[in-house]
Amino acid sequence: MSLILQIETATTSCSVALARDGQVLAFKEINARNIHAEVITVYIDGLMAQTNNTYAGLDAVAVSCGPGSYTGLRIGVSTAKGLCFALDKPLISVETLAAMAKGVTHDNAIDSDVLLCPMIDARRMEVYTAVFNAAGEVVKPTAAEIIDGNSFSGILTENKVLFFGDGADKCKDTLGDNPNAQFLPNFSNSATHLTQIAADKFNRADFVDVAYFEPYYLKDFIAGKKAGI
Repeated sequence: MSLILQIETATTSCSVALARDGQVLAFKEINARNIHAEVITVYIDGLMAQTNNTYAGLDAVAVSCGPGSYTGLRIGVSTAKGLCFALDKPLISVETLAAMAKGVTHDNAIDSDVLLCPMIDARRMEVYTAVFNAAGEVVKPTAAEIIDGNSFSGILTENKVLFFGDGADKCKDTLGDNPNAQFLPNFSNSATHLTQIAADKFNRADFVDVAYFEPYYLKDFIAGKKAGI
């Protein structure tokens, strides 16, 4: 038996979910910029009250670890670590792109021969991305990619590829002419997408060190300059 609190803040989506034995009990989420710090603890408190569960009854906390928004990841991981320290519970790390791929196969009927390419918006024509098969196995590992007309040309020659995520929206004009390129509209990251991976990791006791764990930023944070400086 496992009761896992799941946190997803790697993108503009701020989402929390509660799952028992790999089944989602309830979730709360909003897709909006710069709101994560304001709502995340309120959402978690509401979720626990809604499901009549207590923090002491949690068996673990799972968090989407990146890549993604620097600020969003800091908020989500800091919240997860704080709960684990306070409650003396284990922490489960779930790679964001892998969770996105699991979410798509769970929520949609996907042909077994279609490859999955989640994309998280970075800057300009850059995305954080990876490629998975329908079973969730890695075909192309996580990387920061600048998208142009030649991107994924080798994979697209022989495979249908489903692109999704907030990074895929800006790539549609560049990649959409390829007949093997498919795009899933209106995809939003959700803490519910962590469920299967988090449950599997819990059953294997695959936990991370709460004291030393850091988000997977993929790229160094670059602070912007204010106008006039």
